[in-house]
Amino acid sequence: MEMEAETKTKTPIKTHLALLFNSLILTIGQVGGPMLLRIYFTHGGQKRWLAAWTNTAGFPILLIPIALAPRRRQLGLPRRLFISCVLLGFLVGFVCYLYAYGAAYLPVSVHSLISSSQLVFTAVSAYLVVRQKFTPYSVNAVVLMTLGSAALGLHMEKDVPEGETLRKYVLGFCMTVGAACFHGLFLTLVEYAQAKAKAGGVAVNFDVAMQVQFVILVAATFFCTVPMIVNRDFQTMSKEAAEFGLGKTNYYLVVFLAVVALQLNIIGVLGVVMTSSSLFAGILSSLLVPVQQVFAVIFLREGFSAEKGMALALCLWGFASHLYGGYKATLARKQQDQEEDPEPEVNRIETLLDKHDNNHV
Repeated sequence: MEMEAETKTKTPIKTHLALLFNSLILTIGQVGGPMLLRIYFTHGGQKRWLAAWTNTAGFPILLIPIALAPRRRQLGLPRRLFISCVLLGFLVGFVCYLYAYGAAYLPVSVHSLISSSQLVFTAVSAYLVVRQKFTPYSVNAVVLMTLGSAALGLHMEKDVPEGETLRKYVLGFCMTVGAACFHGLFLTLVEYAQAKAKAGGVAVNFDVAMQVQFVILVAATFFCTVPMIVNRDFQTMSKEAAEFGLGKTNYYLVVFLAVVALQLNIIGVLGVVMTSSSLFAGILSSLLVPVQQVFAVIFLREGFSAEKGMALALCLWGFASHLYGGYKATLARKQQDQEEDPEPEVNRIETLLDKHDNNHV
């Protein structure tokens, strides 16, 4: 009885610690990655496929936790799960390209606000794919965050960066909205694939989680590498570095740091989905939008217009609504469980009393 109780208490603690760690690296990656990409494009970088490639090219870092796993239970993924991961990787590569296209023409503040609309697409796809129910709070969040993205479309000519045309700005805007849409779908599909694997008898432990992330990122990197080879991006990097506004050394430094930061972002997102849910990953990403806004204003000297302020307020309002709805649902679920099955609490008290008596004997 005591062994069972210890096991039940240990697992949630490990899960919470894993969720905390993944949330931390997601924060670092989501705040730092887009800023580094914007620095790359602002100072002369022009390779959008290279920018997309930096999102996943750091996948070898996952070999470290895979190799150092203390108790290896399973090496290799079941065939169906492996194929699902490859297809999800191709989707990630496509999403990364759309995001990179947007980053080439949009300020970080605008790019991050539009990207936060992926919470809307995550909620919708979660409802359609994994049958997650809509509540009045989630519907309110969807409406508010949609209005927030729409607010950025008002007087968008004011936000066009120097040296860019309105046409390119609108194209980057649309590409980023598309990226947010497919990003939301991706998060839900990862959760769906995980649920299907569990239903098929696959124990989704640490080893499996790391291998799933590794396969997804390898496939995404392959998806971005092929067009880079076709466009001869690798061969012309030295020329672009020589013409980079911050110097050749800083060119390679920016690209390297972007690889690290964006890799942390991807690993963090996948880790949050696998230790919590796709919806929580979307909520956390939206929560980081104000942080991105502050960093963009401070370090990149970007302006903060009334439209951006309105969009940020609507996004935060939508996030708060969604968070409060989740809190209310959790309370209702706990109350329902207690009403339907009050015996576990009684058994726990009896166990503690028996343990107390045994200690005295």
